[in-house]
Amino acid sequence: MLRKWLFSIYAFLRFNTSFRQLQLEIDGQYKTISQRVERFTKALDAPSLDLVRPVEIDEVYVSAGLKGRERDQESRLRGLSTRGRGLYDQDKPPVFTIVDRGTGNRYAIPAKSVDESTIRLLLAVCEKEPLTIYTDGFCAYDPLAEDDAFDREYVVHGDGEYADEDVHVNTCESHGSLLRPWLSPHRGISKDRLTQYL
Repeated sequence: MLRKWLFSIYAFLRFNTSFRQLQLEIDGQYKTISQRVERFTKALDAPSLDLVRPVEIDEVYVSAGLKGRERDQESRLRGLSTRGRGLYDQDKPPVFTIVDRGTGNRYAIPAKSVDESTIRLLLAVCEKEPLTIYTDGFCAYDPLAEDDAFDREYVVHGDGEYADEDVHVNTCESHGSLLRPWLSPHRGISKDRLTQYL
């Protein structure tokens, strides 16, 4: 039996296998499989951000809502959604992608909002000042330019500017574009448990 659980954890982490597929593979109950795999992934230490410099940061919005017993309202309609940036309350939580160009490490961190305080909290782990940050032209990053702890350089996608020599967020955007296909086999994820899937 231990071999089956190790296989299910390995298949979930390595190949992004859904719980339904694991249920068929190891002939177990869905609830038991999901609880054990989630318990194991919670026990894994989340990577600590050890940012060197320079750093790219960008955000992507993924579909994740309240599932099962967590939901205290009727199911949401799946029709046309409003345009614009997603919100945690509207089941489109933001996921920040941070790429440390100094070490090559990439981090995907879900958040409840995209504002100055959240961004400062994410970038506060750097001990070396000033930290060079490459962003896009999103207004939430604007206050960082006035702070001496950060050296912000950015491109404005709305003006057709995507790269200016070293100033770009293309690595973040390529990593962010892979998130949706990575999450799709799971057929809906609870936004409160999104960290375990990233």
